[in-house]
Amino acid sequence: MKKITHEIEDLDFAGQTERQVKIGLQLRNIAQDFFQKESSGVSLITVTRANISRDLERSTIFITVLPENKEEQALSFARRMRTDLRTEIKNKLRIRKIPNVEIKIDDGEKARQIMDSLLRKNKE
Repeated sequence: MKKITHEIEDLDFAGQTERQVKIGLQLRNIAQDFFQKESSGVSLITVTRANISRDLERSTIFITVLPENKEEQALSFARRMRTDLRTEIKNKLRIRKIPNVEIKIDDGEKARQIMDSLLRKNKE
């Protein structure tokens, strides 16, 4: 399988094959739609990215949650819904192996938001 070369802005895709990137993007969209449909609306769950292993057996879906004080509840909810999410992936994604799904908080996005707010404060 051919490797995709990426610019520095695309570091999330570094070292991944074209197929991994395509499936990861599709997983992100499926997961976002799923959580939007299934969540109670108490918190906003946003899927920031989805990584998939080379063998397509494992995937990690990264989320952010607003408000931040509801983060643990939302993560617990998302982890409880993994089986249903996997069924949704099976129904919408046409691949042989349906990956096992792990859900994590996107700490990188959190750090980016903190840096962004600090930079804005310095400009004022």
